[in-house]
Amino acid sequence: MEKPFHRRDLLGIKDLSAEEVLGILDTAESFREISSREIKKVPALRGKTIINLFFEASTRTRTSFELAAKRLSADAVNISVSTSSVAKGETLVDTALTLDAMQPDCIVVRHSSAGVPHQLARISKAAIVNAGDGTNEHPTQALLDAMTIREHKQRIAGLKVAILGDILHSRVARSNIHLLTKLGATVRVAGPRTLVPEDFESLVEEGLTVAQSVEEAIEGTDVVMILRIQKERQDSAFFPTLSEYAVHYGLTSERLALAKDDAIVLHPGPMNRGIEIASEVADSARSQILDQVKYGVTVRMAVLYLATGGRPARDDE
Repeated sequence: MEKPFHRRDLLGIKDLSAEEVLGILDTAESFREISSREIKKVPALRGKTIINLFFEASTRTRTSFELAAKRLSADAVNISVSTSSVAKGETLVDTALTLDAMQPDCIVVRHSSAGVPHQLARISKAAIVNAGDGTNEHPTQALLDAMTIREHKQRIAGLKVAILGDILHSRVARSNIHLLTKLGATVRVAGPRTLVPEDFESLVEEGLTVAQSVEEAIEGTDVVMILRIQKERQDSAFFPTLSEYAVHYGLTSERLALAKDDAIVLHPGPMNRGIEIASEVADSARSQILDQVKYGVTVRMAVLYLATGGRPARDDE
């Protein structure tokens, strides 16, 4: 299999080329049917070791990385930070050096602080995969979202995508905006003005606009992406109440009717039903939220394969 991704690590979408993004998605397509087999396993990464180092709680991302590793026949090790030496005061650098001494092939890291995966990449000889760092990026989420969109729309170029909600604190929004605009989509974002950075349009690629309302953002779009309210990252009152948020910014059937008739709905999860998204929308035929979960495993299989089996030696090796 041709290996189109030749970087040491996957730290974000921002610095990738469109060709690299498409290479990862095409590799994911080649792994797709494995998950539908009776025996969901291939020997592609037999003998490789993947460490999942999660400093933040996660269900979907951590589980799908573990499943991805096991379906490629790699050995997956999950480290619970709450019961590790980190809880005893060990520094991030010492943790990284300790894990590196065990000679893993890849470390998948999620952390509440932006830049931690980049710091680990400078220390570790293992490939580093960013599973979400603070409000910076969440590259594999954007890749699985793109795979879901391609499956249902057969393309990304030329599509109109609305991203709604807590833009300010969302690493998902940032990675998706970088990816979608690289591949030729146009993106509109909207949410409470307190949750949309004033200079957001100047921070990313061409193809992004900040709409004045969620209705304006949704109108005529092919894809509507709802973001989870990042309550754990908010230290101020960005909107009066959750019920008021639901009234003014939640995705209802009435608001979704402004999109194209065949528009699809995405949400990275976990959902706050009745606040960000109405249950009748989340459970409708337009909702592809469970497909996102399904493609999450496939995309992460591709990322682990390319990061370990397909990466060249580091310059210092």
